[in-house]
Amino acid sequence: MRGGHVPEADRRRWIALTLLSLTQFVLIIDVSIVNVALEDIRGALEFSQEDLQWILSAYTLTFGGLLLLGGRLGDLFGRRRLFLIGLVVFTAGSALCGFAQTDLMLILSRALQGVGAAIISPVALSILTTTFAEGSERNKALGIWGALAGVGGAVGVLAGGLLVEYLSWRWIFLVNVPVCLAVLFFVPRYVDESRGEGRPRMDAAGAISVTAGLALLIYGLVHAETDGWTDPVTLATLGGAVLLIALFVVIEARVRDALLPLSIFRNRTLSGANVVGFLLGAAIFAMFFFLSLYMQQVLGYSALGTGLRYLLVAIVIVIAAGASQALVTRLGVRPVLAIGMGLLALGLLYFAQIRVDGGYGRDLVPGFILAGIGLGFSFVPVSIAALQGVEARLAGAASGLITTSQQVGGAVGIAVLSTIANAVTSDRVDETAAGAASAGRDPQAAVASVLPDALVDGFRTQFYVAAAMAVVGLLLTLFIVRRVRVVPGEPHPVAV
Repeated sequence: MRGGHVPEADRRRWIALTLLSLTQFVLIIDVSIVNVALEDIRGALEFSQEDLQWILSAYTLTFGGLLLLGGRLGDLFGRRRLFLIGLVVFTAGSALCGFAQTDLMLILSRALQGVGAAIISPVALSILTTTFAEGSERNKALGIWGALAGVGGAVGVLAGGLLVEYLSWRWIFLVNVPVCLAVLFFVPRYVDESRGEGRPRMDAAGAISVTAGLALLIYGLVHAETDGWTDPVTLATLGGAVLLIALFVVIEARVRDALLPLSIFRNRTLSGANVVGFLLGAAIFAMFFFLSLYMQQVLGYSALGTGLRYLLVAIVIVIAAGASQALVTRLGVRPVLAIGMGLLALGLLYFAQIRVDGGYGRDLVPGFILAGIGLGFSFVPVSIAALQGVEARLAGAASGLITTSQQVGGAVGIAVLSTIANAVTSDRVDETAAGAASAGRDPQAAVASVLPDALVDGFRTQFYVAAAMAVVGLLLTLFIVRRVRVVPGEPHPVAV
């Protein structure tokens, strides 16, 4: 009887992991899949060029702003219950996006998708944490989770290209619906309910302040990309975000049932992992964003061709993530994460050598291999470190924290590095135009002749800055993250 019970329990847990990972994969794809369909959507729904960015930003705004709240609600009111609620919201948002008839309807539906994703993502990670025991078993589960997180951006570009090419832009949203409905059907059968101990009490003041603060922060970063860092709206929103997040810290230090207990930061490995996760998000979001621009605007690849060329990095990430979970179990978090951040830095430095007349084999493949291994070796251990030693009652809070760190890092990375790249490109263009005018030549023709070089100059500069971020993450890993590994005979990992 016992021999039959254990395999059944194992089977249920691994099916649960499959369902959780599949859902997370869909959420990550949804961040990047829209990029290749923007022009088709603009034509179909008559978007203005200024409003087009909100197809992306509406999702990012609600997703990033509500992550901490979503994770903690699962601790308080039941993780499976919140997961199912989030899935229903996300599915409804996806269906509404697919059937949108106006630009406003699509933007609001994307925001609704983001609300659902903000509930699902941290709750799913906390379910994983409470389902699999700390140590080698959880490392294997997080290896699968990390691999899917790493390849989501690349697969999203490919899937978007295929769907737009052979069906229509509406299917980039509608394809979510049958997947989410299948997960909704199976989750109650294979995922057990869990929650934190004690009576559920909601830290309303903390929830309002941090949600508003994160939403303002992301809005300000998005606004800075298009209107500049000195624009009054940018300054006001970023200033408001700083004040609200500071207020949140004050509230959490005083309230009894905190949304995010500040005591969690006494765990040095968790704190370090979140800073590294922030830098990892900044570097990797920018990498995929700028490489897509390089392949399409400079090398002239189609959206589908760009997606197909991302297949290599997706495969490398999956293989590396599988290897990294085994290495973490044997060597500990710190050495594997350090190797990952180091390889990611080398990959970004390689991309900083891209050329106007470049090609896939020379300019991209070696960088994809280096960065792909680096990502596979970084996503898994940073997640393990961010959940290391966390009590079960705070699993949702810790999961929401690391997910927020990565998402906000991505928003900051794209905003800051876009500003840097655009400034370098603009300087080159302005210098060329001024030189042509002084020499009596046509400035527009002169600018057109140097524009590819100007774009590449900007891309190179931001890749150097992104590589510097990865190096900072490497140094933080070496000096802050503790080396935690599994010792035979010990029920939990130990610091060494």
